[in-house]
Amino acid sequence: MKIRFVTEGGINEYWEGAKRQDCDLLVFGFEGLGEVDYRRELTGETSKLEDLAILSREAGCTVVAGCVTDSRGVRRKSAAVAEKGKILGVADMLHVTDPSEFKGGAHLKVYETAAGKLGVCVGEDLFFPSVCESLALFDADVIVSVFGAAEDFVPQLMARACAFCSGVNVCMCASGVAQIASPDGEMRMRAAKKEVDFEFSPAREYRLTTVRTRGLARKVREDY
Repeated sequence: MKIRFVTEGGINEYWEGAKRQDCDLLVFGFEGLGEVDYRRELTGETSKLEDLAILSREAGCTVVAGCVTDSRGVRRKSAAVAEKGKILGVADMLHVTDPSEFKGGAHLKVYETAAGKLGVCVGEDLFFPSVCESLALFDADVIVSVFGAAEDFVPQLMARACAFCSGVNVCMCASGVAQIASPDGEMRMRAAKKEVDFEFSPAREYRLTTVRTRGLARKVREDY
């Protein structure tokens, strides 16, 4: 799988060179779509989601772009997924820590794409390993993390921890930084560039885990 990260700027800035990309997956940070107002999208006042769909068709690859969505005043950190000229869905951040201007989403989803099965982890959901573990249980081949400003070591550490715990590569596109953490907890790649290309094989790793526990044993009843 070849991934291109665009850590700065939106899809319109990227549009000029988007004839046909030599990658399977194109990932933008939260600047990708910026603010997306669903009402204005539906009335045709804006066309950001349509532009993303067109970009996926013209680029010939799956595209994930971060954004802030507004649904009648309810604002969420989100990421839209597009492929072959269609919007496959919009994933929302689930966990919101007060105080915050954002609200949490309601569900997780793994997207079936030509690039593979993509799990999408939005914003601070990266700090909750259960999100990546759930996406792995939903059979994700790769987890794409759209993050904001990775100003310290915590996002990098959590990406590695989530990859290790879930057994799935975590590909993070943050503001000005891209990185990929492998299932062994190591960093495959980290680069502080506007655009970064990286190719790897998202092989799955499985382990048999057993637990010794007390209880859960029924006595045989003689009256049966």
